[in-house]
Amino acid sequence: MKLNGTMRVNEKGHLEIGGCDSLDLAREFGTPLYVLDEMCFRESCRDYYHSFTQSYGAEVIYAGKTLLNLAVCRMVEEEGLGLDVVSGGELFTALKAGFPAERIYFHGNNKSYAELAMALEAEVGFFMVDNLCELELLNSLAEKAGKKATVILRVTPGIEAHTHSYIRTGQIDSKFGLVIENGQAMAAVKRALELKKIDFKGLHCHIGSQIFELESYSHTVEVMMAFANKVFEETGCHVKVLDLGGGLGVYYVEGDQPRPVKDYAAVTMKAVLEKAAEYNFPAPKIIVEPGRSISGPAGTTLYTVGAIKDIPGIRKYLAVDGGMGDNPRLALYQARYEACLAGKVKQQPSELVSVAGKCCESGDMLIWDIELPSAETGDILAVSCTGAYNYSMAMNYNRLPRPAMVLVRGGGAELITRRESYEDLVSHDLIPERLR
Repeated sequence: MKLNGTMRVNEKGHLEIGGCDSLDLAREFGTPLYVLDEMCFRESCRDYYHSFTQSYGAEVIYAGKTLLNLAVCRMVEEEGLGLDVVSGGELFTALKAGFPAERIYFHGNNKSYAELAMALEAEVGFFMVDNLCELELLNSLAEKAGKKATVILRVTPGIEAHTHSYIRTGQIDSKFGLVIENGQAMAAVKRALELKKIDFKGLHCHIGSQIFELESYSHTVEVMMAFANKVFEETGCHVKVLDLGGGLGVYYVEGDQPRPVKDYAAVTMKAVLEKAAEYNFPAPKIIVEPGRSISGPAGTTLYTVGAIKDIPGIRKYLAVDGGMGDNPRLALYQARYEACLAGKVKQQPSELVSVAGKCCESGDMLIWDIELPSAETGDILAVSCTGAYNYSMAMNYNRLPRPAMVLVRGGGAELITRRESYEDLVSHDLIPERLR
């Protein structure tokens, strides 16, 4: 397993994260347990801030959908990044954490009346408007509230990134955004400029996630800047802000080749400046929206090995006390992960096993075919790079409580999300009077 952030193997031969022995973490907080490496998370934020903001004056906004709780909001704010939220719940979390509303960007393809009203009342910085229905509703709500909504329109550039179909978003056939090719996007820009309570600032796109080819970003810039030029030619309005989304890939397993953030920034900004010069208009302010590449490598999940089942000549299963309830990505995307036995890191692999979860589903697998040292019931299994889309997608299937999360740094561990209890699971249930 590749060691991320502050991970190291200590003198006991145990996996250590943030100066904390992972076996001690499992004993103190129980398993399954999400472990968030604070310094790894912050250093990734700083890498983006330096590469984009300090070097080019671009703005970096963290994609909260990948991992969001009160503590994460605080760290993002302290590192100087903005925040991308996609629901009323994420917005509420940010506001509850005291995140500055003017640095919040409200995304989502189907924002409700209540969510838009909540965001207007909070005076969020930007509404990333996905469609004409939303644009009209937002204008109406802003008029009633006596406010003006600052808007960036999401468009689909017609670019198919080389990634899993479920996380590819820039192609024309997508639930997200207004299509450039068929004229929808231009019609939306013109309508936004007509509406009295809409302050149109710019354009947004997102081509997908887990992207390693930087050429995808330079091509996106070419398409978006060409459209920005067309907007100026047809309306006389300069696009002041261009949000290019996120999607930079991270290392999960051998073969993944993440590109440095500084290279991502250089390729993107070079293309922007070249196209601005070609079209002879001021370069728009650039925004990027990293999520996975900040939160992913900072997260590790600890599990306890339970039942071990060997089917001779077929497969050996290690069952752990978590699974698709705390990490549904393998079931959703055929995601792949690396892992180690946290107390046997120095031991050589001796057997090929598959790691199964405890949900009542054949598809509840965490890892197919991984070489590990000989495992025993009670061993702690550490699965790396689980910071993104694990906690945020966790569920209560089979009425399994969602795990706790601890923030580790300098040998200390602090609980930032408590483990759900069985009482929590029934706390919203009601029994009708006639069934009592």
